[in-house]
Amino acid sequence: MPTPTTLALGPDWLDPEFLISTFGLLGILAIVFAESGLLIGFFLPGDSLLFTAGLLTADGQYITYPLWLVCLLITIAAVVGDQVGYAFGRKVGPALFRRPNSRFFKQENVVKAHDFFEKYGARSIVLARFVPIVRTFTPIVAGVSRMNYRTFVTYNVVGGILWGTGVTVLGYFLGQIPFVKANIEAILIAIVLISVLPIVFEVLRARTAARRA
Repeated sequence: MPTPTTLALGPDWLDPEFLISTFGLLGILAIVFAESGLLIGFFLPGDSLLFTAGLLTADGQYITYPLWLVCLLITIAAVVGDQVGYAFGRKVGPALFRRPNSRFFKQENVVKAHDFFEKYGARSIVLARFVPIVRTFTPIVAGVSRMNYRTFVTYNVVGGILWGTGVTVLGYFLGQIPFVKANIEAILIAIVLISVLPIVFEVLRARTAARRA
């Protein structure tokens, strides 16, 4: 059995290939579901996990299901996860913004998601799919804000397809390129870095605005 790649930006137990080799497709679905709408899922490796899932589906390694089924199940898990997050937000309401910090909950993450939601409106449900941390909290904030349910479902399904299917298919086809397969660890690190760029830019923008003020 091949040795899982060690993603330099996180512990071994968060390495995508390790997770997939250990828990298989069910593990992928559980992680996608948790990261999409559960408060404790913000630290999970969503983008790199889906890319690796596509790559390993192409290789037939650990995942022996056809690509269309893998993409369908991942998309469903992502959409259902967001629906749960939205329902949780509606139930908890504004009390979420008064919840104290803990090991798995940081108030600043809710604030970031709220600002993101306020800035992009309904589009944030789709855009947030590609932004770590914000991806987890945006559907919850949408529920807190009582976003129109039909509108939320529409954007949720679109976002789930673009992210769940799009990133997986990208990994499937790029994973068949020899250069990508030979440098998978570097590729995964690049995916993580690219995915956090929006957060970095937003932090820098906020600091610049604060200094000017």
